[in-house]
Amino acid sequence: MERILKEQNMPKHIAVIMDGNGRWAKMRGLPRSEGHKRGVERLREILEAAKEAGVEVLSVYAFSIENWMRPEQEISVIMNLLETALKKDLLTFMKEKVRFKVIGNRQRLSPETRGIIEAVEEQTAGNNGITLQCALSYGGRDEVIRAVKKLMASGADQEAVTEESLSALLDTSDMPDPDLIIRTSGEQRLSNFLLWQSAYSEFYFTSTLWPDFTKEEFLEAIHEYQSRSRRFGAVDTSEEYPAFAERP
Repeated sequence: MERILKEQNMPKHIAVIMDGNGRWAKMRGLPRSEGHKRGVERLREILEAAKEAGVEVLSVYAFSIENWMRPEQEISVIMNLLETALKKDLLTFMKEKVRFKVIGNRQRLSPETRGIIEAVEEQTAGNNGITLQCALSYGGRDEVIRAVKKLMASGADQEAVTEESLSALLDTSDMPDPDLIIRTSGEQRLSNFLLWQSAYSEFYFTSTLWPDFTKEEFLEAIHEYQSRSRRFGAVDTSEEYPAFAERP
């Protein structure tokens, strides 16, 4: 049954840790590369679902900085899939007004991969629909360290080090913090994803492997988010202290 969502409480930014491609393939006696291919197809479906729901930013954890420790063959498959998907989906991005952006440490990416990413980013920069933000060669700690180095290089003194000044130097400086973070596959950790930005995010964990994560479950995650009360460290005085609510 498809959920009816409330427009007035729609998360602006949803981030997804797309976990379980390898296990999905292993369970079916398939090579890991097949799991990654199915994962790309699932991302297309979830991007469409997010766009239809009115989400403004969809961030996905595609390849962590720790993933460079994986076998070279698997890394090659993932990067080739990325390049192929971007070339294939560029026309769709333009038609659907999708803005594409990559966050992460690009130094280890090949010149060809960087070139394709930069070309798609440039061509979609003026699109005003949903933003697809792809975390690639990304680590939350690495991102903060790079931001601190930029701040130090600027000659900023101690008083200039604030949440605002550091946030402005993060990869996500032009994005709102994620309202909701979804992780598939049953794991319940951030795995170095958006550590700074997730300070007050809501979380949705599911045992569903990413290639099996459907539009219906995505909407269920939003529905659960809408049932929660986000107080950002404060309290709802109308519920906890009724007398406060009675005052003019």
